[in-house]
Amino acid sequence: MQFELQRALLDVLLLWVLTAPHEFAHAWVATRLGDDTPRRDGRVTLYPLAHVDWLGTAILPFVTSLLGGGFLGWGKPVRTDTSKLKGGLNGLALVALAGPFSNVILAVLMGVVAVLSLHSVPALAGFAREGVRLSLYLAIFNLIPVPPLDGSKLLLAARVPMAIYVELARFGFMFLIVAISLSDLGRWMSEWSYLGERAIFGMLQ
Repeated sequence: MQFELQRALLDVLLLWVLTAPHEFAHAWVATRLGDDTPRRDGRVTLYPLAHVDWLGTAILPFVTSLLGGGFLGWGKPVRTDTSKLKGGLNGLALVALAGPFSNVILAVLMGVVAVLSLHSVPALAGFAREGVRLSLYLAIFNLIPVPPLDGSKLLLAARVPMAIYVELARFGFMFLIVAISLSDLGRWMSEWSYLGERAIFGMLQ
C-alpha cells in the first residue's frame, strides 16, 4: 500500500509538471489562429496554477492511480471561440491536437534529461523517466474522442452533429471513469506509453 501511495503522489506531481505546457500549447495555438480568448483568460502562460482543475489535476488522478486501474486526469480546459479561429472547426482541431503533441515533445525532452542525469543525479533521472511514460500516457488518453478530452474536438471537426456531441458530453465524464476503472483501457494505454518510452530511450541511448 505504501508503494501505491508513493506512486500515486508521484503521478500527481508529474501531472502538474506536464499540465502547464499542455494547456499552454492549446492557448498558444488558438492565439496564433486569431482567437484572443485564451489571452484574455490568462492562459497563454506556463504558470501551473493557471491551468489547474482541482478535480481533474489532483483528486481523480490520485484516486485512479492509487487504485492501480490506470490514470485519469486533465487540466483546466482552455476556452476558445470557434468563430474567431482561422479555419473554424478545422482550426479547433489544430488547437485540440496541440496539447497531445506537446506531450510527445515533453516526453522526448524528459528522456534527454533522464539520460544526461542517469549517473550524476539518479533521483532526477528516475523522475524524468517516469515523466516520459506519463507524458506519453496523457497524449494517448487525451486523444480519446470523449468530452471533455481533446479528442472530442476532432468529432466536431469531422462535423459530427452537435446534438450527438452534446449527448456524448452528458455522459462522457462518467464513461471515462467507468472505462478506466472497470475495463482494460487503462492497461492498454499504459502498455502503449511503455512502448513509446522504450522507443524514445532506444533513440537516445
